[in-house]
Amino acid sequence: MPSTIRVWDLPTRLFHWVLALGVIGLIATGYLGIMQWHFRLGYMVLALLLFRLVWGVIGGRWSRFGSFIYSPASLVRHLRGAGHPDHAIGHSPLGALSVFGLLLILALQVLTGLTSDDAISFTGPLAPFVSSDVVDWATGYHKDVGQWLVIALVVLHLLAIVFYRVAKGQNLTTAMIGGDKTVDSDAPPPSSRDDVRMRLLALVLLAVCAAVAWWVQRLGA
Repeated sequence: MPSTIRVWDLPTRLFHWVLALGVIGLIATGYLGIMQWHFRLGYMVLALLLFRLVWGVIGGRWSRFGSFIYSPASLVRHLRGAGHPDHAIGHSPLGALSVFGLLLILALQVLTGLTSDDAISFTGPLAPFVSSDVVDWATGYHKDVGQWLVIALVVLHLLAIVFYRVAKGQNLTTAMIGGDKTVDSDAPPPSSRDDVRMRLLALVLLAVCAAVAWWVQRLGA
């Protein structure tokens, strides 16, 4: 019998959409040369990634990394259409690869930005703490390979949403907006905790992560 469960808690949903806007803003400001806002958005994305790293441990049931770390065998079964029913609730094995890949590439892009030096108007706050060879590599990667990887992953993410909507009839964005999914089961899986305490915890955590990002920024002052 159909049951509605909370899959994505409010902090996870807000993280998702704010990160999406932040990444789009980073790409746009980078291409347009609006560097002051590019730097600000970079520190915002740093704070968000730090938040997600911790929230992946203490957040709602389906937002925790432990809920979507799959074995290679699970991935193969999913690709063959024989995956576990829970794979359709949170992140599927394929979706999990996309999430981890995107977080890793974004983290590397932010880190290389923090250690880069364009020799004109910007020196990353971490650049003085690494060798010139590392600075040169980080600068080149950030401006070339890194930005194309980010763009490619964003495009793949959008194509996956369209594929699931057209080929499988699943609207992945609905749950990321409202937080809930309807499942057909006599014994529905547990919902993600999404009460006032969890939201206040997320707010405190975000404030701490923002403070860390501000501290990193001040290293270059």
